[in-house]
This record gives sequence, C-alpha cells and structure tokens, in this order.
Amino acid sequence: MKLKAESLSLLGDDILKPAYDRSAVTPGILHIGVGGFHRAHQAVYTEQLLNRGKAGDWGICGVGLRAEDRAMRDALAAQDYLYTLYELGDGDDTGIQVVGAILDFVLAADGPEALLARLTDPVIRIVSLTITEGGYCTDDSTGEFLAELPEIRHDLENPQSPKTVFGFLVEALKRRRDAGIRPFTVMSCDNLPHNGEVARNALLSFAALRDEALRDWIADNVTFPNAMVDRITPMTSPAHRQQLLDETGIEDAWPVVAEPFLQWVLEDKFCNGRPDWNEVGVQFTDDVTPYEEMKIGLLNGGHQALAYLGALLGHRYAHETMQDAQLRDYVRVYMDSDVTPYLEEAPGIDLAAYKDSLIQRFSNTAICDQLSRIGYDGSSRLPKFVLPTLLRQIEAGAPLHRTALIIAAWCQYQTRIDQNGNPFEVGDPRSDLVRQAARPGDDQVERFLGMEEVFGRRIPESAAFVEAFRLQLERLQTLGVRATLERCMADEG
Repeated sequence: MKLKAESLSLLGDDILKPAYDRSAVTPGILHIGVGGFHRAHQAVYTEQLLNRGKAGDWGICGVGLRAEDRAMRDALAAQDYLYTLYELGDGDDTGIQVVGAILDFVLAADGPEALLARLTDPVIRIVSLTITEGGYCTDDSTGEFLAELPEIRHDLENPQSPKTVFGFLVEALKRRRDAGIRPFTVMSCDNLPHNGEVARNALLSFAALRDEALRDWIADNVTFPNAMVDRITPMTSPAHRQQLLDETGIEDAWPVVAEPFLQWVLEDKFCNGRPDWNEVGVQFTDDVTPYEEMKIGLLNGGHQALAYLGALLGHRYAHETMQDAQLRDYVRVYMDSDVTPYLEEAPGIDLAAYKDSLIQRFSNTAICDQLSRIGYDGSSRLPKFVLPTLLRQIEAGAPLHRTALIIAAWCQYQTRIDQNGNPFEVGDPRSDLVRQAARPGDDQVERFLGMEEVFGRRIPESAAFVEAFRLQLERLQTLGVRATLERCMADEG
C-alpha cells in the first residue's frame, strides 16, 4: 500500500495518523533542510498540535537549497507530502505515526524567485533551519563569517538569484522591509552551541556586506532564538523501509526512523508569533545555555568519544560500542570526569540520571545508529562538541588524557582501516585537508594540530595537550586500541 492521502483510511487503528483536515492548514513555517532530524523533531511537535485542533496556520513548507534535496522533495511529493515516523526502541518501546505537518516543498534549483516569493509572503512568520553544523559559513576557531567563500561572493554580486541560505534570507527580509511586511523569526534547529547567535552573526555579517542600513534593520527587528534539540535519528536504510513494509504494509519511499526520546528547549524570542509548542512538551526558557552545553558536551561529545574509537575497533553501530564494556566505561568516565565538572546547573535536570539515560539511548539496538553518521564531518563537529570541553580543561590545568584520546582516535580514523584490517567510510567536507594533515610522518602531530580551521591557536599552543595527544596517538599506532584504552583508563593524567 503506497502512502498517499487516499490510503490513510486503510491504515490500522494502531497507526497514528493526521486527525485534522490538511487542506484547511496553511504554512506559517518555512523549513530549510528537510532531512530525517527535522521530520522526527520539529515537524512532530507541530503535528501533535495539529492533532489537537490547534496551529492551523503553522503548517510547514519544506525548502531545499541543494541539488541533492530533489530526491527528498520528489519522495514526499509522490506521497502528498506524508511520511511515516518509525519509532524504534528496545523491547516494546516502538510506535508508528503518519505525519502530515509538511504541506509543500520548494526547490531553489527550480528557480530562486519562487522561493523568494514564499519567503516574502506575510503568512510565513518563522524560517527554521537544519543546515548542518558546517552550514553557517563560520570559522570554527574564530567565529568569523567566511565572506570570501565563492558561493557567498556570488550572492553578494547576484542578490536577485541567490544560492545560499543567507542570500535568500537577506533578500527576502529586504523585500519584506520595503513592502512594510513584518519580518520572520530565524530559528536554528542545528546541533551547535548558541545556534541562534551563530545564525544571527552569520546573517548580519552577510547583510552588512550588502547594505549596512539593511543589516541594522534586521538586527533591530528579527529574532534568533537559541535552542537545544535532541533526538537520535539514524539514516533511513533499505532494511528500515522493508521492516516498515513487513510490519504495516506501508510502502513509504522515505520514512524517518528515530528513538522514542524527544526533547526541545527553546528560548521564547519570536518576533512574529509562534505555535503553542509548550502545550506538547517543548520547554521555553529565557536562557537555553545550560541545557545546550549539557546536551552538546555529554550527548554529542559522548558520540564523538565512541564513534572514532568504535570504528577503529571494528564496530559499525552505536549499540555495538555500548556492548563493548571497555569502550562503554571509557565513554561514561569521559562524561563524568571530563565534561560534567564544567557544566552549569540546568534547572529541572538530574545530571546523573541524564547520563544514565544517554548510555541507555546509545545502547538502543533497534535503531541501528550508524557510527558513520555519528562520526561524519568531524572537522566541524569536534570543534563544537569536544574542543570547548578541552579548552576548559586546559584553562583549569585538568588531566587531558581522555579528551586527547578522542582527538588522537579521530586522527587515526583517517586511515579508514580498523584493527581487523577492514575498511570503513569516512565522510567530511574537509576530507582532503584532514587526511593530508593526518598522514604518517615525523611531523604528524604538529601537522595535524596545525589545522587552524579545526583547532584554532590555543589548543596547539598548549604544551600539556600536545604531549597528551602525542602519547595517545603513539599508543594507538604501536599498541592498538584495546591496550591504549586500558592504559588511558589507568592513567592519573
């Protein structure tokens, strides 16, 4: 049974489906970057409101800026923009839901003017983003906007036919200002510290290069709430599609698979209204900082701690790393001893229980979360998820060996061969740069840590860290992963 609007009535009562008239819903949100995470997170919260008979003017229109977004658009369009959320947990903790919150999908490749017209439409009051950690055109070490990127230069020279998210948003905001239309909120849902501030700084930097007066108007009128978003969402595999078909009879071209856990902490800073997401579990706050630092340091940092070492040990899925007692113990000690001491109290959160829940979530065998996904784009993820912890440790004069091992494992990970001699894939937009820096040689340590785009200047200037990194890398290369982990866990620092 192909998933379509007319097939919804044929689905079993155990499958949750839209309980509202989709034709009566209008899109108040444009979401740029429709992938698995958006469809398992923000769209689901919106769907819950719609199923309560609320948020009828807050439907979602998807936006794709990349050529590869056409595949997602075509898959959804063929299904009336419906898709299946397949929640997989160990035991009986599963659920299946057809989501209808996405109503349309615009591809920039089909012509920029169509997207600009949607962005300028007064009904659009929020533009949300999942454009990946590396999508903000920002130097990880300095926070500086990368104004000389070719695509940025193109958009500055061709404002009516932009290609980047910043080109589209600034042109749309200019048109709204000139037409007397209230601006939209720009809401980042990406996994990076102070994501709203990062989006704001990037957008204002781009706008200033176009028009200082426009930059000032955006700064005065547009809001950029920070958010902590959380749901483990692995890549959908052919096996997932087949499993869904076998269990339900639903033929979905692109279902989304996710763990049962779902969390969103969001600053209540919206310049043109928002849905009542608080009624369906979103926690609104004036300051998201302690929540995002907790989540990014422990969950995302923990993911990096297991991804590279796990791959080198021959594991391919997160749950396999948690079944490996040596690696599981290392990840937990890293959370407890290296991350937790530098976290502020997050109101309402029991940190010990939160860390227990992370180990359980990492151990979820049902979702088969790929290490290749978790380890993807290490050159952007490590500066955001691990290096802030490392810099605090350096400042405090704390032991560095466990954190140094994560960085050393990432270096060794570039060999793309595990301890059993089996190859694995490494994905990183800076792959050529990183692999060249990681090549063996007498100057390997200096060359690798010399990637200023990744490590900045303070980290390679720390003699204590360079020594710790050199030791862990030498151990990995001479003793292997098991013996290195054993010695690292026994070290006092």
